[in-house]
Amino acid sequence: MNTLIQNILVFSTVAIAFVFLVKKFMPKKTKTNKGCGTNSNCGCH
Repeated sequence: MNTLIQNILVFSTVAIAFVFLVKKFMPKKTKTNKGCGTNSNCGCH
């Protein structure tokens, strides 16, 4: 029974770490502000 609990904890920890790394290294989708254009000094940040 103790081995079963340890396996569940290990696999859940590995799954959480994998999800964290995938979310960390996925490129974020940036919303483009059509009123701002390419000028980065427009005060919309």
